[in-house]
Amino acid sequence: MRTTRSSQTRYPRWVLPLSVLTAIAIVAVAFPFQTLWRQQGALNEARSQIAQINRQTAALTQQAKAVSTEAAAIALAREDYQLVQPGQSLIQVLPGNGSGYVAQNSTDPGAQPLVNIGQILAPSSSSSGAGSSSSGVHGFVSRFVRTLEFWH
Repeated sequence: MRTTRSSQTRYPRWVLPLSVLTAIAIVAVAFPFQTLWRQQGALNEARSQIAQINRQTAALTQQAKAVSTEAAAIALAREDYQLVQPGQSLIQVLPGNGSGYVAQNSTDPGAQPLVNIGQILAPSSSSSGAGSSSSGVHGFVSRFVRTLEFWH
């Protein structure tokens, strides 16, 4: 009995080698183009960074030219660094209490109110604390307790 090959599909012999060659060509072309695509992106990014640095360089060069004169250097020294020429004296006028220049909750120690020296040299019994006055401890221990109370 003769078997017919009609149930099986037979491809021509050239299809398999052609498909293998096509796959190899796609791989051989795709990888270099992908690499070139990434490198072009990196080049574009580098170009934009170079352009930005060139803009910054131009701005700094312009600033350097503006400050290169002697009059500009003297003005900069006076405004930013409070420097004066020989023979001159610098006087700074600080604002008074009513000017509103210094905030009430400022952390600047110069803005804090002055301390009453009388309270430091002779502290009252109410500021020494209840623990030291009620126990009747005197001498070194009372001074030590007052020192600890200073850190509150």
